[in-house]
Amino acid sequence: MRRTESPRGAGAGRSRVAGCTLLVIALGAGVTGCSSGGDPLSAEPYDAADQISFGGSVEAGRKADPDKPLEVVAEDSDGRITDVTAVDASGRHVAGELAADGSRWHSTSPLAAHARYTVRVSTEDEDGAPGRKVLTFTTGKPTTTKRLAVTFGPEAGTYGVGQPLTAELSAPVEDRAQRAVVERALKVESTPAVSGAWHWVDDKELHYRPQDYWPAHATVSVRSTLDGIKVNDRLRGGRAKPLTIRTGDRVIAVTDAATHRLTVHRNDEEIKQIPVTTGKPGFETRNGVKVVLAKERLVRMRSTTVGIAEGSTESYDLDVHFATRVTWSGEYVHAAPWSVGSQGYDNVSHGCVGMSTDDAEWFFDTVREGDIVKVENSTGDTMEPFGNGYGDWNLDWRKWRAGSALTPGTTQDPAEQARLRPQSA
Repeated sequence: MRRTESPRGAGAGRSRVAGCTLLVIALGAGVTGCSSGGDPLSAEPYDAADQISFGGSVEAGRKADPDKPLEVVAEDSDGRITDVTAVDASGRHVAGELAADGSRWHSTSPLAAHARYTVRVSTEDEDGAPGRKVLTFTTGKPTTTKRLAVTFGPEAGTYGVGQPLTAELSAPVEDRAQRAVVERALKVESTPAVSGAWHWVDDKELHYRPQDYWPAHATVSVRSTLDGIKVNDRLRGGRAKPLTIRTGDRVIAVTDAATHRLTVHRNDEEIKQIPVTTGKPGFETRNGVKVVLAKERLVRMRSTTVGIAEGSTESYDLDVHFATRVTWSGEYVHAAPWSVGSQGYDNVSHGCVGMSTDDAEWFFDTVREGDIVKVENSTGDTMEPFGNGYGDWNLDWRKWRAGSALTPGTTQDPAEQARLRPQSA
């Protein structure tokens, strides 16, 4: 924080005792700090802790209660706090607010249990002389015992540029403030760096994606710092296994249902056009962006699984080759040798994108999980964002950010900002 010279210049020659500032750290320490005479702007920071005593809820020699906030108070009206930082041994920062007059600082994020914290307090006396104190304390056992586990997805591996990250929680979190505690602890790093955000799908699931697709050949890592952090009176964060994935080429396949053509781009270069057929009236293919979920060389497709009665004029039971799945409800890009005559000319399928066997094999071998498959100009509905695969990209960035529990524009410490950082070596 920038220091300004006190207007009370006449007191510049006062003794250190006259400008003494008392700091009380409610979790465990009282700290005193005083200024030296002479030019306060050129003075070395003095030790602001000539007297230290434990107070509040913690007695000297005992561990601090992690369920209570950290507080620093300047009890002398002639002095003020200029800055406080609190960080644990794992590098987790405690967010806090400093009063405008410098009289008080308090934490606004929970403390972790069984953690050792270092608190750095900067002060300024009435003459503008700086003081400082470094204090350490350890938190004890929490009153909450139930742990919130976090499981990240997908599995480690290489994916297309459309693959979202997922976080599955072991217990529901409904309150927005509690969600913010969880979300703030889920750290994503990317090389190259891109902007991204978490979105709460429901009370137990979050998805993370950038504003645009991931860069090609990126490395993306996600980890949790929630361990030991209080979420609510009955729930505290548990450990989570970190995850690293990589992206391959930028592969985007676009199907135009009106022209009956599927065009594949790799790294923004068109590499193939394929004649296709899409869903006929009553079975229209979904519009919008989908993400490859899986690839199956042979899958049995039965009409009964999509609600078509057995024996009806629309019923079918087929062995389908080179099937690339894009929804959990059964939409694929696959070989359809029975409709080759319509491919490139008419839409005759029950919702899938059909093509010749040779083209389907080429497509199957070209794409990977996480690649983008987009459909345009179908008369069908738009792919839903969640619940039937990864339709995450069908939400614009404003709506995606609205699904975050962290209010856009909120000041956060450097480790909590939405900007993704390059990984450390």
